[in-house]
Amino acid sequence: MIAQLSGTVIQLGPTSAVIEVGGFGVLIQCSPNTSAGLRIGQPATLATSLIVREDSLTLYGFGSSDEREFFELLLTATGVGPKLAQAALAVLAPEELRRAIATDNLVQLMKVPGVGRKGAQRMVLELKDKINAVAPASAAAPSTASGPQWREQVAQGLEGLGWSARDADAACSEVEHLVREDPQVSVAVLMRAALQSLAR
Repeated sequence: MIAQLSGTVIQLGPTSAVIEVGGFGVLIQCSPNTSAGLRIGQPATLATSLIVREDSLTLYGFGSSDEREFFELLLTATGVGPKLAQAALAVLAPEELRRAIATDNLVQLMKVPGVGRKGAQRMVLELKDKINAVAPASAAAPSTASGPQWREQVAQGLEGLGWSARDADAACSEVEHLVREDPQVSVAVLMRAALQSLAR
């Protein structure tokens, strides 16, 4: 099990990154929030989770160990795969997910693309007793929105999660006011707000 990875970011996509570790380029799948916090040529440390399938080995990266632990917890729920677990963490922070599950807040859980009422009920039923085992940890510093770059990062992240370019552009327009109100707002916050606007 690879629990953490440190190295230099050599390639970056909306939902993936390649980190050079000891001469090897390791491909890591990560949420748009995590990807937004990385910079090409800069060192990075990610908490990771290795998903082993019959035909693949996929490494998922997270900005904090709390996110990774919640990702792994979500995978224990029936019908939740890595893509859906990543989408959940892109829309809601671990603490918000923890609160939504603990208080049976189905409306909050249904903001996650791909989670309907039955899926939300199943998550609450299967994870309610387990959430306290996943303790909150300190999160990595979020990247802030600088200039028009935030729009490109958010749009690419949404498209990486399966939304169309048109939907992604509309969602960016919906959250633009947040950048005007606070130019230091993080890309992760904008991403979450954009996903919530699409889930309405």
